[in-house]
Formats: sequence, C-alpha cells, structure tokens
Amino acid sequence: MPHPVFAPQSSSSADLGPLPEWDLTDLYPALDAPEVIADLKESLDRSKTFETSYKGRLAEMARDNVAALVVAIRAYEELEDLMGRLVSFAGLVYAENTIDPASQKFYGDVQEQITTASSHLLFFTLELNKIDDAVMEAALQDPHLGHYLPWIEDLRKGKPYQLEDRVEQLFHEKSVTGAGAWNRLFDETMASLKFDVDGEELAIEQTLNLLVDPAPEKRQLASQALTTTFKENLRTFTLITNTLAKDKEISDRWRNFSDVADSRHLANRVEREVVDAMVGAVRDAYPRLSHRYYKLKAKWLGMDQLNTWDRNAPLPDADTRVIPWDEARETVLSAYSTFSPDMAEIAGRFFDKGWIDAPARSGKAPGAFAHPTVPSVHPYVLLNYQGKVRDVMTLAHELGHGVHQVLAGPNGPLMAPTPLTLAETASVFGEMLTFKSLLAKADNPQTRKIMLASKAEDMINTVVRQIAFYTFERKVHTERRNGELTADKIGELWLSVQGESLGPAIRLNEGYESFWTYIPHFIHSPFYVYAYAFGDCLVNSLYAVYEEAEAGFQEKYFDLLKAGGTKHHSELLAPFGLDATDPDFWKKGLSVIERIIDELEELDQA
Repeated sequence: MPHPVFAPQSSSSADLGPLPEWDLTDLYPALDAPEVIADLKESLDRSKTFETSYKGRLAEMARDNVAALVVAIRAYEELEDLMGRLVSFAGLVYAENTIDPASQKFYGDVQEQITTASSHLLFFTLELNKIDDAVMEAALQDPHLGHYLPWIEDLRKGKPYQLEDRVEQLFHEKSVTGAGAWNRLFDETMASLKFDVDGEELAIEQTLNLLVDPAPEKRQLASQALTTTFKENLRTFTLITNTLAKDKEISDRWRNFSDVADSRHLANRVEREVVDAMVGAVRDAYPRLSHRYYKLKAKWLGMDQLNTWDRNAPLPDADTRVIPWDEARETVLSAYSTFSPDMAEIAGRFFDKGWIDAPARSGKAPGAFAHPTVPSVHPYVLLNYQGKVRDVMTLAHELGHGVHQVLAGPNGPLMAPTPLTLAETASVFGEMLTFKSLLAKADNPQTRKIMLASKAEDMINTVVRQIAFYTFERKVHTERRNGELTADKIGELWLSVQGESLGPAIRLNEGYESFWTYIPHFIHSPFYVYAYAFGDCLVNSLYAVYEEAEAGFQEKYFDLLKAGGTKHHSELLAPFGLDATDPDFWKKGLSVIERIIDELEELDQA
C-alpha cells in the first residue's frame, strides 16, 4: 500500500551514503527477455485452453466431481500467479521511470495483453457464483475444496452485484481504455510536472519536500510553486476526476450499489456500518485532535494562525540533520528485532537481497509503496529516500507491509492478498515500534516534546487527514451524479472539508483550493484512504494490548499477519479482545492520539 520526483540524484550521495536500487531479475531479466515473450504467449494459450476445458461445466463438477473442480481452481490459481508476475514486473519497471517511452510502452503493452488473456478467465468466477448455494455447501465438505473456502465465500459476497457474462466481459476489456487509461494519464502528467521554486525547476516530490523545510520562506515559495503549476494543469486534473467519477457511477449503477463507497467496502470485506462508525468517531474528535494540536503548534512557532505551508513545518530545535541510509536501516531493524527477531530477519532480506529501490530519480514514481508481486516471488519496496526522520518512518512503514506480504504469501495467489482495512496493520505497527524505540532514547524533555509532536502530526495525517480525504471523495462522487463539476466546485468542496478537519488555527491560504489535484489515491483507488485511519486506530488498540500483554502476543500477532485474506477482521481481532464493530473500539484508538497531545500540553506548561 502506498505512502503519501526529484531532480536526478546519485545513489551514492555523500550525505545519504550508498542507496540501494532493486534487482528485478527475480521476476524477469529484462524488458525484452525471451522469458517475458514466452510467458505472455503462455498466459494467452493457457487461458484459452482453460476456458475451453471448463466453461459451462462448473455446476456439474460441483455436484458430481468435486475433485475436478479443485483441479480447475488450482489451474486458475497458477494462471493468476503467472499473469501477476508479468503485471508486477511491468508495473515496477514503469514505477522506476514513468516518463521513459520504453517503460511506458512496455507497461501499456503488457496491460493490454494480460487483459486479453484474462478475459478468457472471466467466466470462471462468474460461473462459480451461479452454483446453487446448497450444491456449493455440499461440495465444500471436501477438504481440498474446503481449503479455498475463504476465497469462495468472498467471491459469493459479490454475487448480488454480478452482471450478465457479456456485460462483465465488456467492462473488463474496456478497462484498459477506460479507467486504466485515465489513471495512466494522471501518473504521466504528474511525473512530468515542473515547479519553479525561486528560479529552480523541481519535480513534485522535491517540491513537496520543501514544505517540511525549517525556513518559512522556502515553505512559502514551495507552496506558491505548487499552486502555480497545479492551476496551470487544473483543466486536465478536473477532466480526469470528472471522468473517473462518472465511470465509477456507471459501474455502481449497473451493479446496484446503493452508496458511492459500497464497492470499496465490499472489496475491503468491511461493513458500511463499521466504516461509518469510525468516520463519525474521527470527525467528532477533530476538536480534540487536530484543532487542539495545531493551536499548540501555532504557539510554538510564534504565530496566531499557521499558514497551510506551515502545517508540517519542523518545530524549533527539531532534528533536521540528514540521516544516512545505513543509520535508517539500523534504526528500523533494531526496533523490529526488539519486538521479534523473526520480524527483523524478514525485513533484513529486503536490504540484503535487492528488494528495495531507495534513490529519488527524475521520472520515478513519487511517494513510497510495498508491492507484493506474487507469492512465487517476493515483495519489492519503492522509496524516495531523502534522509528526513519521516523517511525513516516511511521505511519502517513499507517494510511492515513487506513483512506482512512475505508471511501471507504461503496462502497462494487467491488468498494471500489482505483487505486494505487490515493491510495497514503491520506497516503502522512497524512505525510504532520504530517510534517507541527512538522515544526511549530521548534524553531530555525538549527532545521528547519534539518527538511526540512529530508522532502526533503523523497520526493526525494518517487519521484526521485521511478521513477528511474520504469525506471529500464522498462529496465529489455524490455531487458528480448531478452533472460535471467545475474546478471551482471541486476546490470549494476541498476547502470545506479541510477547514472542518484542520480547524481555526490554520489559515487556508489562497491557492490551497487546488491541492486536491495531486492525491493519487483519489485517482487509482476511490475511497481507499479510510483504510489508513482504520489501520492506525486498529494498531493503536493493538499496541496497547501488546504493552500490557503477557508472553504470547508476538505469536498471535504473527498468526494475524500469516492469515492474509483468509479471515474476516472480526476473527483476526478476537484473540486480542478487540472488536471493530464496537464504537468504543474507535474511541480507544483515538484516545492514544489524545494522550500524546495531553502530554504535549503538559510539557508546554512545564
């Protein structure tokens, strides 16, 4: 899962030390490797054979020959792994340099060919869902088919929203020229943008990085540069947003989803009521969290109100030194090891085996992510490491994802993927381990205050900001149903939710109305963002259990991660005495942030 491009930078920067670049040869040797061509052909050939062999026969097999149905599912699983390997390789190559024509072409060509191949597999899940409930229930008594029970149950939850086969086929094939094409336009546009900061031309990641610069004038110049370029490209981003929102509305209407976010809830295997309870709890807590914290921060910076470009400004006396890569590695692995040597060992593989791409390069995808690829290979981590404390936390976050993906891998291609609501569990937990490790080393109240403030900001960005994003998306998608939205209207919706979430201590400066344009989650994964808040609140509660727990917590925690997508959140949290359907669960998670702000107020008065 991603984390929220630099001018060319050497991987052996003197300040950062040597930065690793990933080795993708575990997937394929090169773009033009014979193995790529062979596997693309094999994907299409085997998919066609699969369709010929099984189409129209699944109900009969479920009734009369369950062993044959198990063979079919295993063949389908093998094809998912083969095609997933190709798509993962193309995606990672593209992420290395989204503006390189060769990478763009390769990415597009692979997507098209895999879409064609997978169209021959589309019948399989649709037909499985048409099998009578009683027949399927009887078939699942076979232990070999029963192995796939979690996957089959999840498939059948989508049954009410399934369309006639040919319509499903059309939706699938047109995705490359529909939403997929608009996603790619956004990525390539964003990667190619330049921002003029005081006469220096920078890419977006580098410009955003200046918003955490200690110098107020640099932060302001960066914000103004972002505003200028965003406004110059507002027409493109407005069209992309309108088109994708309409595309989603068409799909939701055909599938009879009643709420704009219901398809996301289904994919996340979480009930709408649970998400609504979390969103309500967070919004009710805005005054106790973000409003209160930013009032404190304004005071610390000697201001009545913070400007939008001061929101993430470092505090006076904060540690703004550049943290070399080797130190970041040691910090994270040491924190992981204190919790579990096994966790540190798995994370260590990413460093030792070339699974991390850390340098910031021109054209490289911004931000950070851990890509699970396929269970037959291993995950890869992308960073844009710049030596800030936040970059160390991002490393801890993405390695948490990586550990989770490695542990879930044995479930296989169909059941290894974890719903977004639980996918943040290991990543946020890894961040918390790293933070607590650093906090324990704080040797005076001022250092402790700065570290607590940094953590409070990260949690506000993860919980408050992401729920504000979710609220914004709901407004955009709901309003879009009444017709196209102008850039001014989208900006107005953006400012309304930002004002509500940030509170009176932050002035919404002119130009900030265009800052919705650069958030990739709105484009790639509508309503994805609430998963961050879900994960943070969940981990806050989980970490409280850990701190009070007797021996055995680590084992239960690893069981949670190993489960991948095989269990519902209620089953996974039960061993820890946690229940996400209980409104108090969310209040408990939010109280962790409140207590940090309480301590900051006490330190401020000391």
